[in-house]
Amino acid sequence: MTTRRIGVIMNGVTGRMGLNQHLIRSIVAIRKQGGVALPDGERVMPDPILVGRNEAKLRAVADSYGIDRVSTDLDACLRDDEDSVYFDATLTTTRAEHVRRAIAAGKHVYCEKPLATTTADAMELVRLARARGVKNGVVQDKLFLPGVRKLKRLVASGFFGRILSVRGEFGYWVFEGDWGQPAQRPSWNYRREEGGGIIVDMFAHWRYVLDHTFGDVVAVQCLGATHIPERVDERGRRYEATADDAAYATFVLRNTGDGSNIVAQFNSSWTTRVYRDELLQIQVDGTLGSAVAGLRECRAQHRVNTPRPVWNPDVPNPFDFYADWHDVPDNAEFDNAFKVQWEMYLRHVAADEPFTHDFFEGAKGVQLAELGLQSWAERRWLDVPALDLAPLDGAAARTTTRDAKRPAAATH
Repeated sequence: MTTRRIGVIMNGVTGRMGLNQHLIRSIVAIRKQGGVALPDGERVMPDPILVGRNEAKLRAVADSYGIDRVSTDLDACLRDDEDSVYFDATLTTTRAEHVRRAIAAGKHVYCEKPLATTTADAMELVRLARARGVKNGVVQDKLFLPGVRKLKRLVASGFFGRILSVRGEFGYWVFEGDWGQPAQRPSWNYRREEGGGIIVDMFAHWRYVLDHTFGDVVAVQCLGATHIPERVDERGRRYEATADDAAYATFVLRNTGDGSNIVAQFNSSWTTRVYRDELLQIQVDGTLGSAVAGLRECRAQHRVNTPRPVWNPDVPNPFDFYADWHDVPDNAEFDNAFKVQWEMYLRHVAADEPFTHDFFEGAKGVQLAELGLQSWAERRWLDVPALDLAPLDGAAARTTTRDAKRPAAATH
């Protein structure tokens, strides 16, 4: 059995997400298992080079995980024909320029979301990648979570009948950093001028989860908020939080199955304390049944198991509403969601296997974030138009998710 090497330039993997999910739990794990199997019986083995600004930090990470190569010179890496893939997990505000340079160098590109800070920039990257003929992809990890995969299985089976609504709750309390508990997220997440904000961060996720599980998002109404106006950064300094830390959104979806409308409500918050089974919970209600999915688990209730409560606040509740829900079985082994998508992308590059999670899909997430910010600023519903590859006008090109009209440090 032949093993083929594939060089991967990994930029930004000393940060939290890049290190834990993309390097340790994906690339390092793939290397430990002997690479990725290809349809012809061969295997492809990623050979990473870690790129960043701090050589000592890069070397420490590389030494910890058996990686030989590091560099602080991105341009030199992009010139090296031995490495054919570029991966980007850098700051949101720098990603589009890095990706643009990688495409110009003829590299295949895989990157974190959001793809860019503007829909115009994201669509430019789509056009550039297609014109250059490079394979491209954006991380859409939540589609490969066990709970969401089980939910997708229920949808495909027709379990729900006609789907009526979807309700999502995501988030947790991110400590302010001012009383002994350090914040779990970096300070740039709360600075809109640095690409921060939960709308920019999470609406890309909700776009692909909704599109690929239920139907295309066709309208959005969003209210954002900066509930905590001041926080403490990594150096112990107080700073003004200029980005939204919570968003309350309603989406209209066009049901892939029958074309009917589905109402989806999603609350996203870094200022909520969790009283549910998992950090993400999605409930789907249909005419024939309902389901509640988290990151790993999924429970369902068919209409024949649905209790018949009657409103009467004057007597104790006679129902155990949880008892009539049943676990959806795994029926499969679930690997790390990021690793699953990495393996798919490597097979796409090495064996030309299909890969639907490309830059065009990533641009849809950027679009929904922009429209969410606009809806908040203008306090109204907005349609979500279909994207195409026609050149965008100058006005669209000048609007960014950092500078888009939005209430400055709004508290409501």
